[in-house]
Amino acid sequence: MGPMYVDIVTPDDAALPGALLTEITEVYASAQEFHELTGDFPDAGNIRVPQVAAALADELSVPGSVVHLARVRGELVAVAVTLDHHPADPGDPDAWIGLLLVHGARRREGHGRALAGHLAARFQEAGRTGLRLAVLDTDAPALAFWEALGYTPVDHRPDLRRGRRCAVLRKDLAETGTRPEGAVTRGEV
Repeated sequence: MGPMYVDIVTPDDAALPGALLTEITEVYASAQEFHELTGDFPDAGNIRVPQVAAALADELSVPGSVVHLARVRGELVAVAVTLDHHPADPGDPDAWIGLLLVHGARRREGHGRALAGHLAARFQEAGRTGLRLAVLDTDAPALAFWEALGYTPVDHRPDLRRGRRCAVLRKDLAETGTRPEGAVTRGEV
């Protein structure tokens, strides 16, 4: 697989350059089946740069949100969005993964596992004790992926945006090992 380098984009960053937005859009567009399940884009088979720019701006408008851009050998292979706290429950002590997308042509190569491990290690190093995420009820492969990584169901409820039924999963970061080999945070874009 090669070493994974992760750049971060925070709400404080200026507008993303067009070339980077094009790369991110390619990752989003390669996940057509996922976007058909979510309904987040009007035409999951024709996702465009302005739509992804708007989706990222929406994600980054949430306080404590960060976009993670994972590269292997210079190629953008995955995108993730994390939140310091659940936006509707500031009393929840856990950090959240709001999205993790692996480029469709690069699935089943370990990139999703490496990025998920990187995110868990990053929050563990920051002193967080748990990491949560929600998986749509209709996305059985995603549920299997996260459970294989040690996330366990802790709740079942509708998501905030569209009321879709989701399983909420949690990983106890006290049980998480060290950062996966090769996953290095480079800094802000």
